[in-house]
Amino acid sequence: EGRETRLRVVLRVRPLTCTETRRGDQQVVHSLGDGAVHVSAARHDATFGFSAVFDAGASQEAVFEGSGMRQLVELAIDGFSCTVFAFGQTGSGKTYTLMGPLAQSETQPASPALLGLMQRSFTCLLEQSRSRGSDLALSASYLEIYNEQVRDLLSPGPPCALPLRWSKTRGFYVENQLSVEFESLEAIVSLLLQGSQRRRTSAHALNRHSSRSHALLTIHIRSRAVSAHPAITSPTRILQASACPSRQGTLCFVDLAGSERVKETGSSGELSAEANSINRSLLALGHCISLLAKPRGKRTHIPYRDSKLTRLLARSLGGSGITLMVACISPSSRCLSETLSTLHYASRARRVTTRP
Repeated sequence: EGRETRLRVVLRVRPLTCTETRRGDQQVVHSLGDGAVHVSAARHDATFGFSAVFDAGASQEAVFEGSGMRQLVELAIDGFSCTVFAFGQTGSGKTYTLMGPLAQSETQPASPALLGLMQRSFTCLLEQSRSRGSDLALSASYLEIYNEQVRDLLSPGPPCALPLRWSKTRGFYVENQLSVEFESLEAIVSLLLQGSQRRRTSAHALNRHSSRSHALLTIHIRSRAVSAHPAITSPTRILQASACPSRQGTLCFVDLAGSERVKETGSSGELSAEANSINRSLLALGHCISLLAKPRGKRTHIPYRDSKLTRLLARSLGGSGITLMVACISPSSRCLSETLSTLHYASRARRVTTRP
């Protein structure tokens, strides 16, 4: 605690799609093992290193276990502020990595093998709670940032913009956001499904279900150790429990809207405006990461206020949080430019440090 910790950055390479294969796209990204990936194409030949690389054959379980996600859940229970976010070009597999193929309804759950980092983390969180003998109070909030407006995905009724505030004690926070308590896996998965169905999505040339907003689901964990001796009378157990210090941790999942080129997606009108807003916020995030990647003595002011996204991620990136970044890319030659952009972006992020 208090020591500098580097952001953990892992890479996931999705398979070529049927459309890309039929079109004759070449595979230009190859895993070399030991966290290295090689990009080989005309005028481009580069190797990048990460904490872990998951190729097209990697299962959802392999990504969960190999990314360090289980350790992140344990740290959140211990009272740390933990964040995992996925980024990359639209259609690169970010939402699938985090959520898997979300069920269309609560009566048609997705196959267990396809569950994403979020559902697996929820299961791990509840299992850890039982095995540790901890009394955990769990609640969830779910927000989206759409066209620089913060909206509550769990609040009933039509979406409305919520104010984003700042205080010395809390940093940046969303005022009046709804936080819903839960005690079971079914309850939190239901909240995830409900919120995700309210999220803004549209279809364009690169993705039939393109997320048009950045989404942040935060699990709030308040824990207090409880006596493991059932023979102790109830009043004594209550006194012992109240004497134990409580801890408050968070586990935040961020599904960033995909970076995209308006020309390639065929977007126009409202879709084009959405894309420009997405790209501006991602540019602001990239700028903050570039500055944070410099040695602390050489850093200038970090412009977190340039976008709502960077304000909400300020603590995760440059404060006391512990962060896992999952970079998602396509191996297709047609996506080479965006793939290289994501790889350079992720490489810079590896140099960012925080003080948990």
